[in-house]
This record gives sequence, structure tokens and C-alpha cells, in this order.
Amino acid sequence: MADLYDISVLVHADTPPWPGDTPFSCKWPWLIANGAPVNVSSLTASPHLGTHADAPFHVRDGWPGAHELALEAFHGPAVVIDVTACDPEISTEALATALGRPLAESIPQRCRVLLRTGRTIADGRFPDSWPVLSEACARTLLSHGLRLVGTDAPSVDLKESRTLPLHHVLFAGNAMILENLDLRRVPAGAYELMAFPLKLLGADAAPVRAVLKQV
Repeated sequence: MADLYDISVLVHADTPPWPGDTPFSCKWPWLIANGAPVNVSSLTASPHLGTHADAPFHVRDGWPGAHELALEAFHGPAVVIDVTACDPEISTEALATALGRPLAESIPQRCRVLLRTGRTIADGRFPDSWPVLSEACARTLLSHGLRLVGTDAPSVDLKESRTLPLHHVLFAGNAMILENLDLRRVPAGAYELMAFPLKLLGADAAPVRAVLKQV
């Protein structure tokens, strides 16, 4: 059987949330040890904690919520690209350099691009900064039928951004977004992505269990 890579961040009480967002907590309304017939937990957390899919509603009223995300975007061919040397912006040229050849030769039509920035909360702390795609690079990828951009960083936009231009460009181009991946042990290259979001009515994001399969 082909190797599988679990690229989801482990969620627990110390998983770093976005500064000011709701951290994870787990309470136990029912416990077998206290005489209940089963153990039942109650969870509290932001849907942006850990590995998740942003919904377009996250950045614009009237755009689709988490329950309306197109599932086909979260399953299919994906390319993991090491962009740890790019900071702060990943130009089209820089992405081609990271791939070792032109984008048209490296990224199939209707593909999913996963960025390994090395700035991941999987290390146990929230990073100070991370590289992001330039808007021009994002538009170039969209012209190739890009279905999804994923990153091991907390956002596809810069930490200090208030306008979130990459979110708007990608969603307007019908590409989906995955954030807070764990790509530390994943070699750059081609994979099959499986990362379906939970069907949460009206939410602005949804947790996913993201997995890569070698091809």
C-alpha cells in the first residue's frame, strides 16, 4: 500500500491559536469513572485552530460558509513545494526556482499547491512571520486552473495583513484554502490530497483531517 502522510496538526490545550482567538479545551460532562454508562466530552475551540479550511464567508459577507465548500477541491493531485528560502513574498519566479523548472511543467492543470514554509504551529509556538504568495503568482496559478492553496503557516496572507488580499484573490478565483498544515516530514513532490472539511452550517472555517498519499 502507498505511504500516507498525516499532515494535520495535533490539537490540544497548548496548540497555539491565532493571537486573541479561542484556544482548545475539552471538558467531560459524563465519565464512566463517575458512574455514567459512557465517556462523553464537550469541546470548545475556534474553527481556525489547528489544520482547517477557510470558507469564503471568513473574509466577505454573503460568500459561502463552511457547509457550502466544494468537496472536489479538497481531494486530488497536489504538489508540495519547499518555500522556506522565500521571505516574505513568493513571486512566480521564486516558485519556479523552488520547483526547479517552469510552473507550466511542474504543476498540472486543476492542481492543489501546498507550501512548506517551515513556520508551523506544529512546533508548539505561533510564528512571528511566514512567506506568502504574491498576488501575481496566485493569479498565474489560477490561470492554470488552481483548485486549492495550502500552507503549513497560520495563514495564506501575511500575519500583519488587515485586507487579506490572497484570501480574496483565491476565493474570487474559485480556489479553496487550507491553513496550519504539518509538512515537516513530507518531501517536496507530487501527492494525492485528501482533506475534507467538516460540514458546519454557517461557520467561517472548518477543521479537517488532512492526508497526503504518495503517487
